[in-house]
Amino acid sequence: MDALTLHRLQFSFTVTFHYLFPQLTMGLALLLVVLKTMALRTNDERYDEAARFWAKIFAVNFLLGVVTGIPMEFQFGTNWSEFSRRTGGVIGQPLAMEGVFSFFLESSFLGLFLFGEKRLSRLAHWGAGFMVFLGSWISGFFIIVTDAWMQHPVAYELMPNGTYQVSSFWGLMTNPWALRQYAHNMCGAVVTGAFVMSSVGALYLLQKRDVDFGRIFVRVGVIAAVVASITMIFPTGDMQGKFVADNQPTAMAGMEGLFHSQKGAPIVLMGQPDIEAQKIDNPIAVNKVLSFLIYGTSAAEVQGLDSYPKDQWPTTLPLLFYAYHIMAGLGTYFAGLMGLAVFLLWRGKLYSSRWMLWPILLSFPLPYIANTAGWMTAEIGRQPWLVYNLIRTAGSDSATVGAGTTLFSLLGFMGMYTVLAILWVLLVYNIIESGPKPAATAAAQPQVHA
Repeated sequence: MDALTLHRLQFSFTVTFHYLFPQLTMGLALLLVVLKTMALRTNDERYDEAARFWAKIFAVNFLLGVVTGIPMEFQFGTNWSEFSRRTGGVIGQPLAMEGVFSFFLESSFLGLFLFGEKRLSRLAHWGAGFMVFLGSWISGFFIIVTDAWMQHPVAYELMPNGTYQVSSFWGLMTNPWALRQYAHNMCGAVVTGAFVMSSVGALYLLQKRDVDFGRIFVRVGVIAAVVASITMIFPTGDMQGKFVADNQPTAMAGMEGLFHSQKGAPIVLMGQPDIEAQKIDNPIAVNKVLSFLIYGTSAAEVQGLDSYPKDQWPTTLPLLFYAYHIMAGLGTYFAGLMGLAVFLLWRGKLYSSRWMLWPILLSFPLPYIANTAGWMTAEIGRQPWLVYNLIRTAGSDSATVGAGTTLFSLLGFMGMYTVLAILWVLLVYNIIESGPKPAATAAAQPQVHA
């Protein structure tokens, strides 16, 4: 395996593992504000205790996110030095702002939220939670801006030495790709947080323990999940898909497995792409739907991969196809499952419907898979470009870092991250097993009804 492939594999592994944690913290940050708001409105101590419980899980995820995020930025200099040299004048600005503004904002107020409750008024403690939410979501925005410039470069100028510099800071921050991607990504983060919260609530209800908190977690979780799941599909997913079709047509063709341009293009629900034969094996397709979704008319022509040179096709095309379909399929499942759960909640039957609580409980890993598949779709779809239509991935890595060195460090990361994963599981398991309150105290609380 050559050095470039290993450089890509190492960064893929570290960023995929890292994003397991921020997606939960960004989702929980919003839900913590919801719980604290309910506590203020109802003056019910159980909502405060629920917020304290989830703040512990938030803190664990935040810590693991910081630890796993630091190595990625170093890789820009170690494994991707040529890319950093040429684009540092652009991507360095949002990355620096993410650290200076949002990270310190989030971490400072997280300390207040965790340890300052007894010294703060209830309103001030709510404010600390809101600032944690604001910091985490601003952090996500700056990271998205960085990635969006690689997907859709704007507001730059090419210098005589071959490097790129920002020509308009406002133009960089308002990149239309960034705005669409950010909205879609944050919906995905809320889906993760909501599914995790509702699954813990379902666990408590199925075990018939901490029932009051189980009902709070399920109610808040499923309502947030259905809103975020629907919004993730429309309008955010729809807008992002149309923008990809307009600006990265090869990525869209690869995602849909459309090898040949055609009018009234079908959408392929399932199938296996055959690159050599340039067709989809065993397709399950719905005629003319792809044309309608992209252009608003079933008669529109959609450009296939055959309209572009093969050296501009996305690399690892089958992986792109499968990642996109996993993301889209799970997104549809999320909306359907949580839509049914909200219906049962409205009818007052959700808490006693074990046949519904079990799917909610068992579905908690699926948003992680969907978010990972979504990021894979975005990053693989951009290939073979590291910065779309400006810088190719080949030749952007560090020429002096060999394959052996990268493989050695990759194995080291895999070992360390295995230890961190075990630590995370143990810590979160202990928090969930301990519950929001000691069993005797929780049992003494009156029941919460929808």
